[in-house]
Amino acid sequence: MPLDIIETFQISHLSILDENGKVDKDLEPRISDEKLIRLHRAMTLSRMVDARLLNLQRQGRLGTLPVCTGQEAAFCAAALAIRERDWFVGSYRELGARLMRGETLDNILLLFNGHEEGNVNPVNDRTLPVSIVLGSQLPHAVGLAYGSRLRGEEDTVALTVFGDGSTSEGDFHEGLNFAGVLNAPVIFLCQNNQFAISTPRAWQTRSETIAQKAVGYGIPGIQVDGNDALAVYSAVKEAADRARAGEGPSLIEAVTFRMGVHTTADDPTRYRGDDMVEDWAAKDPLIRFKSYITEKGIWDEEKQAELEAGIKTDIDTAVTEFEKGRDIKPDAPFDYVFGTKAQIIEDQRARFLADLEKEADHG
Repeated sequence: MPLDIIETFQISHLSILDENGKVDKDLEPRISDEKLIRLHRAMTLSRMVDARLLNLQRQGRLGTLPVCTGQEAAFCAAALAIRERDWFVGSYRELGARLMRGETLDNILLLFNGHEEGNVNPVNDRTLPVSIVLGSQLPHAVGLAYGSRLRGEEDTVALTVFGDGSTSEGDFHEGLNFAGVLNAPVIFLCQNNQFAISTPRAWQTRSETIAQKAVGYGIPGIQVDGNDALAVYSAVKEAADRARAGEGPSLIEAVTFRMGVHTTADDPTRYRGDDMVEDWAAKDPLIRFKSYITEKGIWDEEKQAELEAGIKTDIDTAVTEFEKGRDIKPDAPFDYVFGTKAQIIEDQRARFLADLEKEADHG
């Protein structure tokens, strides 16, 4: 019997702003000057905060943290494309997006010094805490999106952001499958930064793209230049509009690059060469976006200098205030191991407090 073709598919790649900041006028999205400047400020803020956090960690003034430099367009433009009352369900490498959604520098400093209080967003209760376990937040996003529909919120969507390494986890496939079956209004945004810690993307999957994995779950998939803020914005905005219209989920693969370490416990020189880093540095999302808004006549070097000076002052103030200390009991982590007290935990608490007392006695 002859073989019948049941289905065919193709995956598109979207790029609007080239590496020199030149825009494709036919694809240029309609974004107000106010929003464009807000996006530029958010990406610049993210870059500068990231650099300061790394310095603090190297000085022993902050705990282990992930680094976001190079990926600002992927998460900041995505945050701009959704609404305040939409759900933001992220991982741990979306610093600028979290700041855009109301998290404070104090939150960030608290969190990466080991205080769970840093996970409480004082402005937006629909921004979920940082998720460290790869892919675990994707089913949560599907549930929040579907649950919002059940509660009558016809205009709410969920955006979940994750790395390419998460696509190797079962939660990724379960999340996409449930989203497709339930027609949930959720946007899956994969930041493909080329490495899952030290594992290159080519070792994770034989697929030509991550975007094409959407086909297996009956949902749209698209690949975008993740260092092109306009392309990311357009793709997320279109996916959000589809979801609000009842047309279900989407998968977006944003191709980008992590310019620094995976976390401050990582040494990327062991698994990638300087030539790769230099090639991606030429595609810097901040440089090309600054060129774009300068060409539009809404930005200049004087404004840039003023912006950077203001951000530096804000960061300095936040760090100074944070390091003055606060009333957080040192043994608080022992309070939340189990729902009720356990003797083995209480014994550990006692030893911990005794060690602290010894350290204090010795200065």
